[in-house]
Amino acid sequence: MSAKLDKLRVELEKARKKNAEWEARVKELETRYCEQENTEIHDMVHAANLTPDQLSNLLRMFAEEKVSSTEIINSLNEEETKNEV
Repeated sequence: MSAKLDKLRVELEKARKKNAEWEARVKELETRYCEQENTEIHDMVHAANLTPDQLSNLLRMFAEEKVSSTEIINSLNEEETKNEV
């Protein structure tokens, strides 16, 4: 084979290796991101002392727009302020 083809083959192999490394890194970061997100959600629910049924009802109300998210967020913020004092 020609020197140009050999050089291109080597570059292509390097690029494929780098690509595989980056894909693995992306997958690892996606996993870590999801785990951290789930941890933060769990911590928020736990801090609010919600039972699974209460959480389910709250989420259903948000989805059905029976209660505005602004009202709930404001009331939760007010409770946090009261608890801090």
